[in-house]
Order: sequence, then C-alpha cells, then structure tokens
Amino acid sequence: MKKIGLKIIGIVIITVILLQYNVVIAATKSELNASNTETDKKIEEAKEELENISSQKSETLQQVEELISEISSYQSEIDELDTKIADMNAQIEDAQNKINEKQENYDKQQELLEKRLVATYEAGETSYLDVLLSSDSLTDLISNYYLISEIAQSDMELMEKIKKEQEEIETAKQTLETSKQELDSTRSQKQQKSTELQNAKTQKDAYVAQLNEDEKNTQAELEQFEQDKRDIQAQLAAIAKQEQAASAGNSNHSNVSNNPSSSGYIRPIVGYSITTGWMGYAGHTGVDFSGSGISGKPILAVKAGTVVTSTALKYANGNYRSYGEYIVINHHDGTMTLYAHGAPGSRLVSAGQTVSQGQQIMSVGTTGNSTGYHLHFEVRVNGVPVNPQPYLP
Repeated sequence: MKKIGLKIIGIVIITVILLQYNVVIAATKSELNASNTETDKKIEEAKEELENISSQKSETLQQVEELISEISSYQSEIDELDTKIADMNAQIEDAQNKINEKQENYDKQQELLEKRLVATYEAGETSYLDVLLSSDSLTDLISNYYLISEIAQSDMELMEKIKKEQEEIETAKQTLETSKQELDSTRSQKQQKSTELQNAKTQKDAYVAQLNEDEKNTQAELEQFEQDKRDIQAQLAAIAKQEQAASAGNSNHSNVSNNPSSSGYIRPIVGYSITTGWMGYAGHTGVDFSGSGISGKPILAVKAGTVVTSTALKYANGNYRSYGEYIVINHHDGTMTLYAHGAPGSRLVSAGQTVSQGQQIMSVGTTGNSTGYHLHFEVRVNGVPVNPQPYLP
C-alpha cells in the first residue's frame, strides 16, 4: 500500500510539474507569437516606409519634370514676347518716322497756301473778272481764262492735299497710339510671365534639393533637353520669319496650319503606329512611333522640302543628348517636320539638300533622351510644335 501511495504521490507531482511546464511553454509560445507578430508588423511598417520614400522620390522627380517643362514653356513665351516687342518697337519707330515726314510735307504745303492767301489779299479789289475784262483780244481772253482756271485748280488741289495729309497724319497718330498701348500690354504680359517663371524655378529648386544623385542627373538631362528644344525653336522660327518676309504678297504661299488635313503628308514610317501621342507626358512635343522590330527601319520624309537641319546633339564627352541624331525639313508651305533619335550615323541627308516625299532620310534608333528604339516625329508651324496627328493620314 505504501508503494502504491508513493506511486500516486509521484504521479501527482509529475503531473503538476508537467502542467506547469506546459503552462510555461504555452506562455512562451504566446509571447513568441506576439513578439513575431510585432516584428512582422514593424517589418511591414518599414517596407511601407521604404515604399513611401521611393514613391515620394518618384513623385518629386515627376514634379521636377513637370516644372522643367513649365519653365521651358514660360521661357519660350518670354522669348516670343521679346521678339514681338522688338518687332513692335521697329514698327512704332517706322510709323513715327513716316508721321514726321508727313508732318514736314504738311507744314510746307500749309506755308505755301498761306502765301497764296496773302498774295490774294494784297491784290486788293483786283478780281479774276477784272483780269478777264482787261484782255486785249480773244486770244488774250482765252489765255487769261486758262491761266485763272489753272491757278484756281492749283489752289483747290493744294487745299485738298493739305486736308488729306492732315487726315492721314491724324489716322497715323491714332494707329501709333494703339501700337504703343499694345506694346505696353505686351511688356506687362512679359513681366507676368517672368514672375511665373521665377516662381516655377523656385519651386523646382526646392524639389531638386530632395532628389538623389541619379535623379539629379536625370533632371540635368531634362533641362538640357528643354534648352536644346528652345534653341531649335528659335532657329526654326527665324527661318520661318525670313520665308514669310520673302513670300509676302505671294498668293501661292499657303498657310496649311489652318487646314492640316490638306497638308499632303504621308506617314514617316511604314508598318508602325503612334504609341505615344501629342503631349503624352510633360514636355512631349510630338508623337512617337514604336513597336517590335522597329530598330533600323527607314524613316521617310513625309513631304518634299529642303533639309534645314541634319545633325547629332552630343555632350562634350561624346554621349548623345536630347534629340540625338535628328533632321528637320522645311516644306515651304508654313510647316516644318522634325525626326529624332535616329540610329548613330544613319542620317542620309544634309542641310540645304532637297528631298522628295517618301525618300529615306535616316534609320530608327534610340540616341539622345530615349529609353528605347522609336521615332519621335514633330510638326512645327513658325518654329513652334503643334499636334502632328491631324497632319498625318
């Protein structure tokens, strides 16, 4: 019995110990699970934080890209306003010179008329009738009549001329005043754009400070691209202006920008469609053609014309930038077309060369500010990019 009692006591003790051990294990497991849950939670929070940081950087760079494009637009508008102001100043100066010339002629005619009136007054009672009656013969009478008629006609013409010149001077002065008011308005527009430009630059600088080195490099490339685009725009605008001046009064010079569908273009590349449209992203001033196997495909002139630019934009270290290998063709109808990111050394035409519609001018590549093989195509009117899609069949 004693042995059985001891066994029972032993079993009870062991059971209590095991129960305590299980409680401890359960507690430890619970704590570990809680700890793991907390750790997992912290890991997830850390991941989310990292993703947020990454997202913020991406959003910051996107903001920078948009501001760079906005700044470039402001700068282009200011450049155009500067050109407009210069043209208006020249027109105002020319108008002022013409007014001065008219005023000088008017003063001379007015002085002559005053002398005629004085001479008539000093003649006293002598009248044209007296002159006629004093004629000695019919021939003399006719001669005197003719002379009197000529004098009277001359006086009438002189008075009419003076009146007309006076009216022209007044009209010219009013036009000049309107031009001066328009000039003041244009200067105010420029001042407003300059303020907006400065605000955008301040915003951009604040965002740039948050970028990492890789993003800053991207930002620098984007700014260079926008600068190159402005330089190209100024160059093409100057060419367009010269052409407009040369063709002034020529009815054969059509302005197809008002009727794009009649431009007569063909597509610049066969078998591929537009994958990125007009203003598909900030600063995109054309359309992109891309697709499988496009690398090396022929790029065609959409219409006959003269090559005004055929070059490669590169940094000092030889790396491509911006449009890379690109060509611009003047179609002499108010439009020019630009083809960019061509394959290295693939340009087949040079500046000044005449090209026919459908002629190969370059091959598709990915030079410059490009992330893959494609053709970037633009239509420009007076040097300024417009939506190319209405011009294409």
